Order: sequence, then structure tokens, then C-alpha cells
Amino acid sequence: MFSKLFNLFSSDMAIDLGTANTLVYVKGKGVILDEPSVVAIASGNGKRQVLAVGEEAKMMVGRTPGNIQAIRPLRDGVIADFDIAEEMIKHFIRKIHNRHTFARPQIIICVPSGSTAVERRAIQESAESAGARRVFLIEESMAAAIGAGLPVTEPTGSMVVDIGGGTTEVAIISLGGIVYARSVRVGGDKMDDAIISYVRRKHNLLIGEASAERIKKGIGSASMKAQDEKEMKVKGRDLINGIPKEVTIKTRDVAESLAEPVATIIEAIKTALENTPPELSSDIVDKGIMLTGGGALLKDLDQVLRNETNLPVSIAEDPLSCVVLGTGYTLEHMSTLKNVLINQY
Repeated sequence: MFSKLFNLFSSDMAIDLGTANTLVYVKGKGVILDEPSVVAIASGNGKRQVLAVGEEAKMMVGRTPGNIQAIRPLRDGVIADFDIAEEMIKHFIRKIHNRHTFARPQIIICVPSGSTAVERRAIQESAESAGARRVFLIEESMAAAIGAGLPVTEPTGSMVVDIGGGTTEVAIISLGGIVYARSVRVGGDKMDDAIISYVRRKHNLLIGEASAERIKKGIGSASMKAQDEKEMKVKGRDLINGIPKEVTIKTRDVAESLAEPVATIIEAIKTALENTPPELSSDIVDKGIMLTGGGALLKDLDQVLRNETNLPVSIAEDPLSCVVLGTGYTLEHMSTLKNVLINQY
């Protein structure tokens, strides 16, 4: 009786709680929310008050006065600030349910393969405290594979590489389970940091995260032999005399700065391939590697991986939404896909 009543007031949700962006899929409606995982907090009298969440809060990053902080509650794919993460999840649930306080949805949330039991419990408790009646967890790489349309429940090997904001998940999947998974804490954020360090080292110029991300998306490349050399003007603070300055960055510079994070991703893929059972290896030789996540959009990354592994490499149709779409598909087909969840009730 009560469960039927709850279902009337709540729409079950699938959440891709990402380091950079949080995407929410609502049962029967699809993806209806895609906002940055940022919360703006005002501190005073020993208390913290939430000022803005998502897009509005991201606009404040690097531009706030002393008493206001723009915080990203997730770092490297896991919760770094429990209370703020809870407030963020609560905000998104309220936004979707038009502020119905009675809404208590059932939620599936993705977690990185390398997350510990404590980190997983923290994510689960955050969602429960935010108002979920039941919380299920699914591994990010499994969700990405489902979202990319790979045959995860069949007795055939599939390899997925999900490059998110905080982590890169490499997994070999067969028969609805993860045969081998490796999670490295390298993703879009580490790439941005590498660009910031490079510009600082090479040009004595300090730039912010937003500028680094703009460079990466605009002229970034994973290959030092990129065909089309582009350039972009970037503004920042001169570290020698402290005044604002503008410099020109080229594609080759960005490729050079990204060499280390790209090498870490390649190393994770090679380790996964070395640990793959022979029968599944033959499937992967035929089908190749599927790239998902925002990092898959880095220019020439697929070509670099092809050269390093001698395997076919393809990019998912909608790499940014693969994880949330896979989680949403699992939510819609809970009865048949229950075995892909980590915690089965």
C-alpha cells in the first residue's frame, strides 16, 4: 500500500554523480538534468550556507569574495565533502520533483571501480540523507558499457575505457559482470592541471581552471603529430611582475602538457589487457576498445590509443551521457539487470 503511494509521488532516478558534472535520468522521462558538480557556500559565524548549486555556482569559481567559496564536493570520483555533497544531491532531487518535500525516489548512483567500501557507503548515505527511499550502486564502467550499447550480459568480452573528470575507468566485461577493472585517478581535471602547470612553467603565466578547460576543448590534442596546428590566446596573471598578460598557446604545446596524463591512461589500458583471460582477449581483438566519458572527446586520443595497442578504438555515440544513460537503462530494466548492481536487495 505505502510503496504504491510513494511511487505516485516520486519519480525513480539514476544519477551519474561525476567529479565535473552531475547528470540525472528520471524513469520514463530520460536525462532531464546536466549541471556542474559545484556548490557555492557562504561562511560566517561558524556556519556554512548554500548560496547556489550547479551552473550558477560554477560561474562563481575563481571569482568569489573571501566569505564565499565555490566547492566541488567530489574529487577523483569520490565524495571529498560529505555535507556539501548531500546538499547538492538534495538540491537536484528537489529541482526534479518541483520541490515536493514528500518525494522519496528510488535511486541508482554510479561509483568508480577503485572506490573503497567506505567511499561507497558515504555516497549511499548522502543519497539516503538527501531523501532517497532506497539507494542502489552500479560501477561506472558497467554503466558506461551499457550506455554505449555493448552486449554486457552476453558471454563475450567487451572493453570499455571511461575517461571522466576525476577518474579513468578501464574494464573488461562479460556475462553481466566485471572480469577485470582498473581505476586510475586521472581524468579531465588532471589534464586541466597539466595545462595550468605547463603555461606557468613555459610562459610564467598563472591561469585558472576555466581557462585551462577552454584551451583543452578548443585546441587540445593527445598527439604531438596533430595534423591541424591551431592556436589560442589566453589571459592570466604574469608571475614575474603580477600584472595581467596575454599569451598565445598552440596545439603542440597542449599535446606536450597532456603527455603525462595520456601516458597514465595508456598504461592502465595495457595493464588491463595483460590481465585479460585469453578467450576474452580474442573477443577484444575483434571488437576493440570503446571510449566513453568527456575525455574521449580529446582530439586524436583514439588514434594515439590505436597506435599504442594495435586494437580498433571507437568513441561512443554520446560519450558524455553514456554513464547516465546506462544507469538509466538499468533503472528501467531492474528485473533483468539486477545482477549488474553492486548491492542487490
